[in-house]
Amino acid sequence: MTDPNAIQPSELDQLPDRDPEETAEWQASLDAVAKAAGPHRAAFLMRRTLERAEGTGVALPKLLETDYVNTIPTAAEPPVPGDEAMERRITAWNRWNAAAMVTRGSKHGVGGHIATFASAAWLYETGFNHFFKGKEADGSGDQLYIQGHASPGIYARAFLDGRLNETHLDNFRQEAGGNGLPSYPHPRRLPWLWEFPTVSMGLGPLSAIYQARFNRYLTARGIKDVSNSHVWAFLGDGEMDEPESTAALALASREGLDNLTFVINCNLQRLDGPVRANFKIVQELEAQFRGAGWNVVKTLWGTAWDELFQLDTTGALVRRLREVPDAQVQTYQTRDAAYIRQDFFGADPALVEMARLLSDDKILECFHLSRGGHEARKVYAAYKAALDHKGAPTVILAQTVKGFTLGEGFASKNANHQMKKLTVDEFKKMRDLLELPISDAQFVDGVVPYGHPGADSPEVRYLQECRAALGGPAPARRTHAVAPLPAPAEKAFASFDKGSGSQNVATTMAFVRLIKDLVRDKETGKRWVPIVPDEARTFGMESLFPSLGIYSPKGQTYEPVDRDQLMYYKEAENGQILNEGITEAGSMADFIAASTAYATHGEAMIPFYIFYSMFGWQRTADQMWQLGDQLGRGFLIGATAGRTTLTGEGLQHADGHSPVIAATNPAALTYDPAFAYEVAAIVKDGLRRMYGEAAPGEDPNVFYYLTVYNEPLPQPAKPAVDGIEEGIVKGLYRFNTAESAGVTVAAANAPRIQLLGSGTAIHWALQAQRLLAEEWGVAADVWSATSWTELRRDALEADAALLRGEERVPYVRQALHGAEGPVLAVSDYMRQVPDQIAQWVEQDYSSLGADGFGLSDTREAARRHFGVDAQSIVVAALAQLARRGEVKATAVKEAREKYGL
Repeated sequence: MTDPNAIQPSELDQLPDRDPEETAEWQASLDAVAKAAGPHRAAFLMRRTLERAEGTGVALPKLLETDYVNTIPTAAEPPVPGDEAMERRITAWNRWNAAAMVTRGSKHGVGGHIATFASAAWLYETGFNHFFKGKEADGSGDQLYIQGHASPGIYARAFLDGRLNETHLDNFRQEAGGNGLPSYPHPRRLPWLWEFPTVSMGLGPLSAIYQARFNRYLTARGIKDVSNSHVWAFLGDGEMDEPESTAALALASREGLDNLTFVINCNLQRLDGPVRANFKIVQELEAQFRGAGWNVVKTLWGTAWDELFQLDTTGALVRRLREVPDAQVQTYQTRDAAYIRQDFFGADPALVEMARLLSDDKILECFHLSRGGHEARKVYAAYKAALDHKGAPTVILAQTVKGFTLGEGFASKNANHQMKKLTVDEFKKMRDLLELPISDAQFVDGVVPYGHPGADSPEVRYLQECRAALGGPAPARRTHAVAPLPAPAEKAFASFDKGSGSQNVATTMAFVRLIKDLVRDKETGKRWVPIVPDEARTFGMESLFPSLGIYSPKGQTYEPVDRDQLMYYKEAENGQILNEGITEAGSMADFIAASTAYATHGEAMIPFYIFYSMFGWQRTADQMWQLGDQLGRGFLIGATAGRTTLTGEGLQHADGHSPVIAATNPAALTYDPAFAYEVAAIVKDGLRRMYGEAAPGEDPNVFYYLTVYNEPLPQPAKPAVDGIEEGIVKGLYRFNTAESAGVTVAAANAPRIQLLGSGTAIHWALQAQRLLAEEWGVAADVWSATSWTELRRDALEADAALLRGEERVPYVRQALHGAEGPVLAVSDYMRQVPDQIAQWVEQDYSSLGADGFGLSDTREAARRHFGVDAQSIVVAALAQLARRGEVKATAVKEAREKYGL
């Protein structure tokens, strides 16, 4: 039988022990302490020994979890500068107005959240008064990721400092009429205040990490020195369940991002109840962050607990705090002193003795009120420790009470996240608790009043002076007066106009070639930010490695295995490429940081993120909504696009739907170019609109999504067609006619059809054009539909104009006006993509597409399977003409049999 006290095998058994006798003595000493003084004393001594070893530079693995106490002892807390009593009054006004705003709005049924800010008020106020740098500070100021559900408190503070008025507050969540406030941090809805959308949980922490990393990138590349900027991310403990919340922790520690601080509001509650009912979320998060290499600061208990810890001579109190699960801590918040004496202190004889020395009021003060996150001195000490720590990011785990100061009906109640209002009596109790000068007479007709001490009051002057010293208001978003970027030389775009001759070129490669030319531009080349998730070689981008370098804060500390090759793997401290590894979410967070640098840092950067199209919108569409909300600009490139083009990869890799998802995002301009010159024209227009001189009525705060293909095909010369540039950008132009294509049609009055194709599908349409003419006597014109989505949006705008009494014809109807015969549209996507324009086409309309799951096979077999190859197009065209009586019905059957369909 195995001895339970025997030392179990461990990794230490693999290491040489040069003095086994000394090792045995240490082990015996530990056994003796455990036997004589108990295992807790032995554990304490071991902790102290490990702490000493770490402090003297002895290399030891870090402990992942510490006791359930504050990291910074009370005696080590620095004094808080300023006027703490004044800050307490400011916080009281903010608490009141946040609750009043949501309560008044609840009469309109618009909802809102009160409890989150109530728990986090001091976490924000301490930062606003002493730490968060504004936009006039050195560099670009700090970047604040505000917890979404805390937005009423931020509005309340903006009201106090004069940036908002009562009309704004009364229009919380009521934006349609103007002067409204969005529910959460939405830059697109309130672009002078909010910088970062955060309420889609998990995206805030992920983006904050990559924002801090991008700040380092900008500095390292000499674009702008933002080394004094600090990123603060305010998060909920329940939010940390989201995979995105912790997905990049290792990146932050690996790159030593000490310009980043997470502040996790540990009120122990999520939307429906406790975050970790039977466990302890603070301890779990501490272990997780320590294991990832972060500096961890726990701010759990307020000063009322100091007396209890001084009475704890046996360690019983610390042991009990460590073992009580979070749900029970929440219960203590709602129970009387007798219950706490019995349940908490009654669990250990030493605690029973301690409790005899404590009054009921003292017990209730500790268990109901005194949390580290509710005291300015505790929060200040944590924030200062975070900024003082170098070499790693910091996470502050601040324990609070959800619904704090809102009354017994709110504090720590499971349902408080859904509770939207207080009664008048509850507001009066809150007023008395916060000692606010609001009279009963101010509650007119049962409506809770807003409170304001006056624009020239000591509170407002203090608040504004603190902000002026820190560099201006916060949070704030500034769209700096950035001069439009000069257009790159026309040569880079015009080089594609002549086509590829006899060479087969994929549109993916055409895009990469274009970028290679654009990054050489003397004026704008340095502003390109190439982003790729470990697939650069798939997209033919390895040639950029030695010329641009891959960004790494450590540079290249090794000799690459391919150093003797022309296109070797080059990392550099000032590298331009962001090669993120296998993380589409991380790459999108990179893109968001780069695409909004024009506002965050006053520096226009031009990111392009190239990825397997299947793994863009399918995996990270929520971040693309975040990108649109944050008013980002740049180019998303869905490469290896199409359901039938990526041979052999199968169901999960075959993209037949990304344009459908992209079409749902109002900020995304979605293009499916067929030819290299189209790619060039679209990129050229995107640079003009987003970074140059946007035309009147054009929103520059958009991003472009281009699908490009890895199928090498002949690239034709740009047709000499009037208005072709406009057609490419707007979404449709006639590439050729049966006559200009040189196909032979026997009859002079041959039936005619219009073939619309996008992306690689236009090549099938061109094959079908020849088959229809040579084998069936049908003349077909071929159109390139570069953007079904932009055609639809233009048509929707035309419809809206008609409702306003304005005459406007959709561009798609203008372009196809007078074209003979029916229209047959085809793409390498599901039919829903080309069908976007069906209702605005005046001709008979039908479509072909790749609906259903993808499959592994050759391109030819896959296209035959989905019925989109040239022969399938011919049969569909004949069927459409037969229904009109323009070809014999038997021709359809003959064609099916001839082509084996």
